[in-house]
Amino acid sequence: MSIDDNYEETGGDQEMSEDELEAIRQRKIQELQKQIEEEKKRQELAAQRRAVLRAILTPEARERLDNLRVVKPELVDALEQQLIALAQSGRIKVPITDEDLKKILETIYKQTHREFRIRYR
Repeated sequence: MSIDDNYEETGGDQEMSEDELEAIRQRKIQELQKQIEEEKKRQELAAQRRAVLRAILTPEARERLDNLRVVKPELVDALEQQLIALAQSGRIKVPITDEDLKKILETIYKQTHREFRIRYR
């Protein structure tokens, strides 16, 4: 008796039917299509965001944000959202220059920076 003979004797319950395999394949295809659609939406939103930022920031200010993104990507994402919201509501003058952006960043730094002092006794 070979291994294949033994498998055929007990393997009826262990084998997946073609219908089950096809159902699994279909689910995988649907999952991949959903992931592709979600990625496409993310890319479209990012493109819209870049277009709005191009309109409200000077090239120098955009360059400063790009440089800052290397160090603090979360901060830049939050800042960009705030700048877009402020510009759309008319609460900040457009275009935002590099000097304006420096002032905004300085204000954020002052609000979030904590100074630690170590005292020796």
